[in-house]
Amino acid sequence: MWYFAWILGVLLACSFGIINAMWLEVTENLDRGDNPESGPAGKDSGQPG
Repeated sequence: MWYFAWILGVLLACSFGIINAMWLEVTENLDRGDNPESGPAGKDSGQPG
């Protein structure tokens, strides 16, 4: 049954990598201030004109 533990370890490592990549993408977008509701960068500056 060593193969069962091995495949669980591989799947756990892959899922950890995928979740980590998704988390990095989200935090990168938050750091840059990208907000889907505000549209393209610089378009909604909150200032008239």
